[in-house]
Amino acid sequence: MKNAMITLLTFYLFSLSSQANSRFDDVTISSQQLSKSTYMFTGSGGNIGVSAGEDGILIIDDQFAPLADKIENELAKIKQGSPKYIINTHYHGDHVGGNEHFGAHGTIMAHHNVLKRLKSNKDIDAKALPVITYDNGISIHFNNDTLKVVHLKPGHTDGDSVVVWDDLSVVHMGDLFFKDHFPYVDLKGGGSVKGYRDNVAHVLNIITDKTKVIPGHGALATKKDLMKFKLMMDESIHWMEQQIAAKKTITEIKKSGLPSKLKPWSWRFITEDKWINTLYEDLSNQ
Repeated sequence: MKNAMITLLTFYLFSLSSQANSRFDDVTISSQQLSKSTYMFTGSGGNIGVSAGEDGILIIDDQFAPLADKIENELAKIKQGSPKYIINTHYHGDHVGGNEHFGAHGTIMAHHNVLKRLKSNKDIDAKALPVITYDNGISIHFNNDTLKVVHLKPGHTDGDSVVVWDDLSVVHMGDLFFKDHFPYVDLKGGGSVKGYRDNVAHVLNIITDKTKVIPGHGALATKKDLMKFKLMMDESIHWMEQQIAAKKTITEIKKSGLPSKLKPWSWRFITEDKWINTLYEDLSNQ
C-alpha cells in the first residue's frame, strides 16, 4: 500500500511538472537586430537583451527555465558558444528562470538585493545565483561597447537595474517599463509606485530620441513610448492622491473607477482593479 501511494504521488508530481513545462512547448524565441552586435529576443517572459560579437555573448535576463534550450538555439544562429555573462535586471522568475542553465558556463551578475531574494528561495539551486553583485552599478566593456548597468532606487522591486549602452543606442529597462500597459509594482519585493515613476524619469533624462528602448514586456519601443508611459504614471499617482485626500475608501474608489483616459492601459495581468489596489496600498501609506 505504501509503495503504491509513493508511486501515485510520484506520478502526480511528474504530471504537474509536465503540465507546467508543456505551456512553453509552442513558444517561439524571436530575435530582432538593433545594431551590429545588439539584439532583442522575445518569447515568454521578460524580453532578453543580447550582445554578440568578437568577445562572445552577453545576455540581459533569460526568461523561464523551460525555454533555456530554445534561447540557446536562437543565440547559436547569431554566434556559437554559451553566454559569458548574464545580467539579471531583478529577481522575478520570468527574467531569471534560465539562470541555472546559463550560469553553468557563464557569470551571472545582479544587484545585491537580487542575490538576497534568490538565496531566500529554497527551490533555487546555488548554480542559479549571481556570483558578481554590485551596489550602484557596474560597467562592462564588451564587443566594442560599454554597457553601464545602473541600479536605481526601489521601483519595480528593490533590486532593479537598467542597462544603458554608453553610446545611448540602446537601453534595456527590465520591468521598469511595460509598453502600453499598467506596470506590476512588486510592493512585497520592495517596490514603490513613486520610485518606479521617478526611475522612468531618470532614464528619460539620459536617453535620446534615437535610443532603442527594450521594455521588460512588449514590443521594441522609443523614447516617445517611454514618455507616454511616464505620463500615465504621473496621472495615475495624481488621481489616486486626490482620492486619498478626499478620504475615499478603496470600495468607493473602485466603484467610480479610473479616469477614462487611463482605462486602455489595463491588461490581463494588471487589470484596472489591480492597478487601483496597488496605487491605494502604496500611496495611502505615505
